[in-house]
Amino acid sequence: KTIARSLSSLPLAIGEFLVIAGFSALGTVIEQNKGAAWYVQNYPVDEPAFGFIDYPFILNFGLDHIYTEWYFLALLGALAASLTACTFTRQLPVWRVSADWKFLDRPATLLKMEESETLPRARSSDLASLLARRGYQVFVKGKKMYAFKGLIGRLAPIGVHAGLLLTLGGAAYSGLGGLGGSVMVPEGTEFQIGAGLRRGAPFAPTPAVAKDIVRVNDFTIEYLPNGQVSQFFSDLSVVDSKNGREIQRKTISVNVPLREGGVTMYQTDWEIASMQVRVAEVGFKTEDAAATSQGDSGPAPEAEDSATSGSASVELPEGAGESLSLPMANLEGKGNFQGRIWGTFLPLNPDSSDPVEAKRGVTLLARDFQSVAIYASDGSFAGVRRPGSGRPIEVDGLRLVVENMKGSTGLELKTDPGVPWVYAGFAGLMVTSFLSLLSHSQVWAVQSEGGGGTVLHVGGRSNRAKEEFKSELDDVLNQLPE
Repeated sequence: KTIARSLSSLPLAIGEFLVIAGFSALGTVIEQNKGAAWYVQNYPVDEPAFGFIDYPFILNFGLDHIYTEWYFLALLGALAASLTACTFTRQLPVWRVSADWKFLDRPATLLKMEESETLPRARSSDLASLLARRGYQVFVKGKKMYAFKGLIGRLAPIGVHAGLLLTLGGAAYSGLGGLGGSVMVPEGTEFQIGAGLRRGAPFAPTPAVAKDIVRVNDFTIEYLPNGQVSQFFSDLSVVDSKNGREIQRKTISVNVPLREGGVTMYQTDWEIASMQVRVAEVGFKTEDAAATSQGDSGPAPEAEDSATSGSASVELPEGAGESLSLPMANLEGKGNFQGRIWGTFLPLNPDSSDPVEAKRGVTLLARDFQSVAIYASDGSFAGVRRPGSGRPIEVDGLRLVVENMKGSTGLELKTDPGVPWVYAGFAGLMVTSFLSLLSHSQVWAVQSEGGGGTVLHVGGRSNRAKEEFKSELDDVLNQLPE
């Protein structure tokens, strides 16, 4: 009992709440569940965040996964113990006393209450009728009366504690029983759901859809008028691995996830996966292409060669030249590159026996899907082209057209089995917190015989809204007939 009373201390519970809130805020500021290399890169020792948060501090204290660390779970357990102790040592006894009502037959006891009155020539039956009209539960035994209303207000604090315990339990279950991970999937490819979930929690069940396939049908980006990224979208299909049937198809974006079988897929990132280019030599003649292309009815005009690298020439005919798909590499943080940037390399003589000549080629760089910067083999700037514009550019003896670019969508996958518990806990908290504001009002009365007739002694009390209770009781007593 001593331990239970100590745990039920209100200052202790408030302190536990504040510490949990502090760690939760820290977990919001510091990105969770990233790789160690990510923290080394983003929280360097020479530039610590807030003056003290660097990657050794984060990794040594487990701040990269706060919500599953032993000290956070211990805090949740301590708060749960305080709430449970308070429920049994304080709230339940109050409820039992309130629910276990009894008649009072001594006028002196009633006159010592918060609100009391002695009324000559009044009857308890009339008082009972007036209180019943105002929503009181009324009990009469002979000349004695007891009435109450708002008893749910005494029970509601127990419900508040139950809601908090359910929320804490759900949070702990999510930390110990959840799976998570991230994938970067090129447009037009697919992945198995289970491959994107990393097992890091000891009690994490494998979701039923782990073997199902997610196909990335399309990836698009919306831009603001100033060229900045506004929003990016992924058109996803979930396919049953057993029969190949499409279970669900949805276009997701930031804050609009896809949910399937307990797995939630969030849109979190993107990359440029590849670039489609069409290449022909500068001396290429369009009538040669027209002669070899099916469906052309006559010779096409000869393309004009440009003597200046990067100058625009006439468009390449459809099907002319060689179409190549070049993979893009992320160059962010490499060399002198700053910000998000991707690049690819088009070798000019990949089969040359001369090592120097074999390394010569055209470099193509892009920061988004709107434009591509092209550099000659000597490093000089050749020009900029918009994918899909059809405009060729001449560089190092090649006539090059950037046809399109394909992206990769970055998805975060997560299973959160404690979410229903947390939602149920919050719903219970909202309801019971409102009900706990209701006043529990009680009224007793004893009718006795005096020298001039009957005398009614009335006493009452309320745990909240005492002024409202006083006004209500005075109004009732003023309506009593003599």
